[in-house]
Amino acid sequence: MAAGEPKTKSATLLTTFGLTPGKLRGLQRISNPNGTLTMLALDQNSSMIEMAHKALKDSGKDREPTFAEISEAKVDMAREMSGAASALLIDGYYGAFSVVASGAIAPDKGLLVRVEKSGSPKNSVGAPLGEIEPGWSVQKIKYMGADAVKLLAPFEPDEPNSAEHQLQFVRHIYEECQKYDILMLLEPVAFPFGGEKKTDEAYRRRKASTVLESARQLSRWCDVYKAEFPGDLDFDDDAKLRDNLQALTEASVTPWVLLSAGVDYPQYKKQVELAVECGCSGVLGGRAFWKEYFRQGDAAARTKFAATEGRGRVAEIDTIVRESATPWWDKFGLNKEAMSEIRAAEGWHARYLAGFGTSTSGGGHVVRPGEVY
Repeated sequence: MAAGEPKTKSATLLTTFGLTPGKLRGLQRISNPNGTLTMLALDQNSSMIEMAHKALKDSGKDREPTFAEISEAKVDMAREMSGAASALLIDGYYGAFSVVASGAIAPDKGLLVRVEKSGSPKNSVGAPLGEIEPGWSVQKIKYMGADAVKLLAPFEPDEPNSAEHQLQFVRHIYEECQKYDILMLLEPVAFPFGGEKKTDEAYRRRKASTVLESARQLSRWCDVYKAEFPGDLDFDDDAKLRDNLQALTEASVTPWVLLSAGVDYPQYKKQVELAVECGCSGVLGGRAFWKEYFRQGDAAARTKFAATEGRGRVAEIDTIVRESATPWWDKFGLNKEAMSEIRAAEGWHARYLAGFGTSTSGGGHVVRPGEVY
């Protein structure tokens, strides 16, 4: 380096962690300026349909909601609530094109799009077997201009048939995201099987170990890991919950964010406050922010709820996240100043997406910590 030239760090440092240009740009887009993440989820289909159906039934109209009604609800909530978030997660079937075309998501907000089918089939013990949304793909999510792909893959390490299927599903989507150089968020969730129910105490007590083991096995196959809360506020004291959360931070190869899993907002706020103390980089929350939306009396009341209570919840969590969450770059031993000094080598563009020693496109697998090759 010639005298007087600024000190720089090689961009190779980022690519060793899988942060290629497309993935890095996506991560920047969905994050707050300080490297934390406050993301709003509106990609739920089955639960929204169920909520809307109940609301219609309560009003004397016992019918399923139409495509237009679900799409409009997503657009309405996106327009009124996403301004308080760093990014919005939406599905392709009902929401993605509509929230973009209508301007319900502002141009400066990150956009994540779900790739998996809602309501995938289950095996003989009730374990989900993930599938891609029919007619949808990672390629289409990339081409529509989204910043990231989100994959929900329910996972139970001790249910071998579904675990094998889900791992292959996760790896396939991960490889597709590498191929198209788009950020991937992975959401493994525990589930009851073999006659269990979600309300069973035995299931609730073992859930934390499932969350931790899933992170150990799957977090290397994504860029941001979306985790359930590893514990139960009804059973575990704060010391135990902090131990679990710290273990989750250590188990996750990538930065992780906390989902809401449909809990009531006060409970979610408590979970977030504990999580950000222990290395969590932010949130990707859904129903905790908006599940009362469909209980409002009419369209005007629903919009008012989204614009006031719903947006206020997102804004309150955003304050907690910005003040206390761990920036994503900390996971890689970096900080904002160090990031500002990163430069690419001359000719990088010619080598971008090329196989080793060739000029063909394709790219290879990024070796994650803990992998053996």
